Amino acid sequence: MPGTDPDRESWRAERAEAAAAHAQALERRRAKETEQARGLIAQFLAEARRRDLAPVPLRARSPDGKRHYRTGLEGWYLRRNQTVGLATDGGFYLLTTPAGPSALLRGVRLEPSDPPMVLGAGARDGESIDLAEALARVLEEH
Repeated sequence: MPGTDPDRESWRAERAEAAAAHAQALERRRAKETEQARGLIAQFLAEARRRDLAPVPLRARSPDGKRHYRTGLEGWYLRRNQTVGLATDGGFYLLTTPAGPSALLRGVRLEPSDPPMVLGAGARDGESIDLAEALARVLEEH
């Protein structure tokens, strides 16, 4: 790092600019991935309607998996462990939620998330699955 104050300030400004450019590139990539995932979901929903694929009630789980909560949503589980679901309106939901005792009686309200192209990306080997593969598996199993 340069020794004089003007040099130090210039270096800091360059680093801040590089970090901002990196963050913008990551956001563009994430937005493109979300758009692609929404396209796959739209294709799945059209095929599910064509096949008259019956949705099931989607239930959320506590992080330890011991408790299950009503969500008021219907759709399909995209992972075998039922931690990710797709609602009939195309909403993508992470179905693990911290909730208190009242949630057992009232259920929980979940907000949809942006869908990724890989479910569980960054997880241990065997725990991630491509969205396209997960959607195809739902169609095959029904």
